[in-house]
Amino acid sequence: MKIYTKTGDAGETGLFGGPRVRKDHARIEAFGTVDELNSHLGVIRTHAASAPFDDELRRIQCELFDLGAELATPGSNAERITPAHVKTIEQLIDAHESVLQPLSCFILPAGTPLAAAIHVARTVCRRAERRVVTLANQLDTTIPANAIEYLNRLGDLLFVLARAVNHEARVADDPWVAR
Repeated sequence: MKIYTKTGDAGETGLFGGPRVRKDHARIEAFGTVDELNSHLGVIRTHAASAPFDDELRRIQCELFDLGAELATPGSNAERITPAHVKTIEQLIDAHESVLQPLSCFILPAGTPLAAAIHVARTVCRRAERRVVTLANQLDTTIPANAIEYLNRLGDLLFVLARAVNHEARVADDPWVAR
């Protein structure tokens, strides 16, 4: 089977079990941004293969594939991302945050190269969340029940993880100072 089908050459693509839609359709934007986030996590994993959180990121990558599949399937009743997934991310946030000093100001997305890459993934995660919200607000559209909450918590986890990576490397948070 060839990778190219030429069926998308006119700017449309097919949804799983559904119609063909324009490539800039809100549903394509939503699951495409989730896919982009997943790729950023893959890059992070190449730089942190021996990090204790590598298994966490791999599991999250699999969950993002599940979420993307749900978003790509209009009218799907599957609930691959459940409240238990959200709870697991909350537990990871609590565990990673337990070694950090509480924040008293905004911080810049900086520090080690790994932490900076995690911050990039965090901002892509926030964009994915916004794209899913946009999709959810379209008429006659349903989204996976826990998608927004999951992405919201994942963005929080990535923020805390970037701080934890800097902390482990003994790099202080870089406070934002208004100019």
